[in-house]
Amino acid sequence: MRIGYARVSTEEQCLDLQIDALTKAGCQTIFKDHGVSGVAQHRPQLDKALAAVGPGDTLVVWRLDRLARSMHELTGTVQALHEREVGFHSVCEYIDISSAFGELILHVLSSIVHFERRLIVERTEAGIRAAKARGVRFGRKRAIDKIMLTGAIELQRTGKPIPEIAEVLGVGRSTLYRYLAVPPTTRF
Repeated sequence: MRIGYARVSTEEQCLDLQIDALTKAGCQTIFKDHGVSGVAQHRPQLDKALAAVGPGDTLVVWRLDRLARSMHELTGTVQALHEREVGFHSVCEYIDISSAFGELILHVLSSIVHFERRLIVERTEAGIRAAKARGVRFGRKRAIDKIMLTGAIELQRTGKPIPEIAEVLGVGRSTLYRYLAVPPTTRF
């Protein structure tokens, strides 16, 4: 039996392309992780797919990076499948490990996948460093700016209750309390 596994990293992405390819590859059952990063420790549907395959079955993925993000993880997973007499097939890379050549190609491609992942991480980190050097701030926008906080302090001095001030500012009470609790010299 051919069992498929499909995964996308974010909720906005669509699994249709992978599912169509796995169906065409003869998969009777397809396990789908939607919105689960490849670097996540636990991929629930992958765990189910690995538990579902048995001797003589084949695990099929659309691309190698859907199964693993590192060479170590990929080769470990494929080796574990091989020891259980389970085949492995990657549709896009045309890899079928039932032959020695297929196994060799898998190891070469897994090295490339690992290399590609490292390049992405390095480019992302370099981009973040460059943006920070230009003064770009990362993270959520502040709920209260200096002008709003100054107004809130003035309203508080006039005796207006915190819940009413928070409502006027359009923020939660707990947010306002947090901003008011910070010493003035370290607020912004």
